[in-house]
Amino acid sequence: MATIKKPRLKDVAALRRFLSVVSITLLGVLLLIFLIGTNSSSKSSYELDVDVTYNASRFGEKLNLPKQNTLSIELEKRNQMLPRNIDLYPRLAKDHTIIVLYVHNRPQYLKAVVESLSRVVGISETLLIVSHDGYFEEMNKIIENIRFCQVKQIFAPYSPHIFQDSFPGVSPRDCKDKEDATENHCKGTPDQYGNHRSPKIVSLKHHWWWMMNTVWDGLKETWGHSDHILFIEEDHFIYPNAYRNIQMLTALKPRKCPDCYAANLAPCDVNSRGEGWDSLIAERMGNVGYAFNRTVWRKIHKKATEFCFFDDYNWDITMWATVYPSFGGPVYSLRGPRTSAVHFGKCGLHQGQGEKNACIDNGVVNFEVDNIDKVANIKPEWDVRIFEHQPGYKAGFKGWGGWGDERDRQLCLNFARMYHLEDTASL
Repeated sequence: MATIKKPRLKDVAALRRFLSVVSITLLGVLLLIFLIGTNSSSKSSYELDVDVTYNASRFGEKLNLPKQNTLSIELEKRNQMLPRNIDLYPRLAKDHTIIVLYVHNRPQYLKAVVESLSRVVGISETLLIVSHDGYFEEMNKIIENIRFCQVKQIFAPYSPHIFQDSFPGVSPRDCKDKEDATENHCKGTPDQYGNHRSPKIVSLKHHWWWMMNTVWDGLKETWGHSDHILFIEEDHFIYPNAYRNIQMLTALKPRKCPDCYAANLAPCDVNSRGEGWDSLIAERMGNVGYAFNRTVWRKIHKKATEFCFFDDYNWDITMWATVYPSFGGPVYSLRGPRTSAVHFGKCGLHQGQGEKNACIDNGVVNFEVDNIDKVANIKPEWDVRIFEHQPGYKAGFKGWGGWGDERDRQLCLNFARMYHLEDTASL
């Protein structure tokens, strides 16, 4: 009978080392599979339990920002998450134009614009950044279901909508309507018409300004991005040719209209669908589907004081009445003769939030899209017609008010300083 030899000690030690290496390798593979699965597009990134680098505390300390609540801190952490759908679209096109969609709380509107974006030619080759004014679960779910491109969500962490009992939301001691602060022992600075702040109204201007500063200066996805970024809102219906047209307009702008600051998808008159001419048009900046580059943003950013101290709660009127005129000359935007985006909202501010009061006909947007609007229809050989004198808000307009509280003005300035802590003296 054969005898079984006992293994030598050195063989046992070698076997143990081998098994140890195998175990560690298997654990590493399992951990990698877990991380990949966790970061896939099928799972909400907000369900992740991860340690995200969070440096907003230094902003608060140096800028005296409002004390954040739990939701505000969580939203600021979420802003640093990677975009979704990277597994579906791992590479962006070399010449892609980033699209920023800023939203409030009108789900029916958002569904309409997302549906229109899904049909845009070239949408899969770019990054869509969605900027939320606070946090609303239904709005969040709509964006989470997007699968037609890379999507990054950012949430305004100082939105009045997420502060229930303190500034920038409603504070218990805040003055209301036209109350006298001294007589009523309340807090607040009235606007030029004697009205005290309304958080619901001031959030519009706060969100736009926070978004601009964050998109250009606060996101790693846009660091080093100097080309044009296209901005649209939740009540803009986007035509299939919009992306290709804005790429052509921004490419033609240096040659066709070197003095133009931006490019637009739609006429500045929101009721116009364009002239249908065989020419490009240079006119004043519109607020529907507008695109500009980092050079223009730098000029805007330098006018933070003008923007933050103008007594009007509308960001666009503030720009038309005080920021653009301060540039020292006409601020033109280049566009085509046919619109590629349409403003469809029937009510403003934060109305139209429910199914029954959605401010859309039967909760549906019905725009007939002609074949010519399904493909790029900008011609490089076209000349440019300049509209020199147009109606609208200009320098000298004193504003509609709603923006007189010193706390709102200071918060606005802090947003401009937030990503430039080393150089705040100039603002």
